[in-house]
Amino acid sequence: MAWERIRKRPEDRAGANLTDYDRTVASFDWNEARALLDGLPNGGLNIAHEALDRHVEAGRGAKLALRWIGKNDAVRDFSYAELAAAANRFANVLATHGAGKGDRVFLLLGRSPELYVAALGTLKNGSVFAPLFSAFGPEPIKARMTIGGARVLVTSEAFYRKKVEPWRSELECLEHVFLTECTAAPPPGTIDLAKALAEASDEFETVWTAPEDMALLHFTSGTTGRPKGAVHVHQAVVAHNATGRFALDLHPDDVFWCTADPGWVTGTSYGIISPLTNGVTMIVDQAEFDAERWYRILQDQKVTVWYTAPTAIRMLMKAGSELARRFDHSHLRFMASVGEPLNPEAVVWGVEALGRPFHDNWWQTETGGIMIANYAAMDVKPGSMGRPLPGVAAGIVERGEDGAVGEVVKPMTSGELALRPGWPSMMRAYLNEEERYKKCFAGGWYLTGDLAMRDEEGYYWFVGRADDVIKSAGHLIGPFEVESALMEHPA
Repeated sequence: MAWERIRKRPEDRAGANLTDYDRTVASFDWNEARALLDGLPNGGLNIAHEALDRHVEAGRGAKLALRWIGKNDAVRDFSYAELAAAANRFANVLATHGAGKGDRVFLLLGRSPELYVAALGTLKNGSVFAPLFSAFGPEPIKARMTIGGARVLVTSEAFYRKKVEPWRSELECLEHVFLTECTAAPPPGTIDLAKALAEASDEFETVWTAPEDMALLHFTSGTTGRPKGAVHVHQAVVAHNATGRFALDLHPDDVFWCTADPGWVTGTSYGIISPLTNGVTMIVDQAEFDAERWYRILQDQKVTVWYTAPTAIRMLMKAGSELARRFDHSHLRFMASVGEPLNPEAVVWGVEALGRPFHDNWWQTETGGIMIANYAAMDVKPGSMGRPLPGVAAGIVERGEDGAVGEVVKPMTSGELALRPGWPSMMRAYLNEEERYKKCFAGGWYLTGDLAMRDEEGYYWFVGRADDVIKSAGHLIGPFEVESALMEHPA
């Protein structure tokens, strides 16, 4: 089925950060994007400084940075100044216990205020923030902390007892474990984080970090083998800030809700860093998915920009358009999705049920930030993941029998999606796996492992993972195409 192009209205284009795509692509310079940030003296750069201190020093400290909504609807608000002070306390806790620059601090927490405080405090301290998905069992947690050389762990008492305590003695590098939600005296060898924070000073001078100093350690899922630790540096903040403006159309007066779990890269890049560096107000909901609850949050918190996942969108579709229309979404300006391909039906459903389309975008743990997107001022072709970000050179390539890489120029021809290295958030390594890292590059391209097509207007279309497609009559058919065909079928 051919889906009708969704054309943007003049009012959609007028207020967008990226109004003239071609002109911006032609003139964009990452150095100019870097100049929009403060930096540190002598050429330094620190993610937490750009996310918090920059705003406080500019007189914006009183602005609401984070609104946390608990499972029981309790609300905790943090202004930029309050969040900076809380992060300072955690940085002091780390420093007091001897954790310093370059040390890996792992966080095994759900959507709790402590996660955001600890993540930013870790970066302030010059340490490396390594998030863990809280639904992982003991073995995946152990594997990642072993690979990452964890020196510090922050987790809840319940998670610790169930998922860490049984094997902790096997990980000699793990020196300190801080626990949230302690019920009584903390277990032996652990520290009550609330008590430690209460005793710490809320003044801390951010540790000087160079742009290429390691800041983030994100693990790939490891579904096809040993998990890989993708290393990202403080320079990545330049891309997090710019892509938030371009791909998510973030403005300083926005109320932004990213529903991604903070244990994954989206929950860090766009659940913490990008919104805070752009000076917006973030919404965080502790509860699990519930369609009515989500609509109520969108309405009551007056969310203007919403970033979610195709799986969640399909669950909302299943709950029905009638439920969506019971709530006021007039303030909702821009909706985007990431994590897997977004079916055309979901894009169109957004218009029917919520009055605006979902804007799909594409990126990977390895790229560190959004690489291809549908933009606020650009027409949407349902099923397409959009066009490359300014500063990102993308192409479709194929490998010859000799291993050489050549670019595919014919429109709508399947090949491997590839990117020219050079954007700030590109991973700098797979931790301790140099050969695995080198295999990602060939012929001057970063090879993503995803198959895609590019049409005559430069829109990209996802086909599937290179190892996950079906060849039929000489054509490559991906699972996304199969799923879309099934969704269209009347049965």
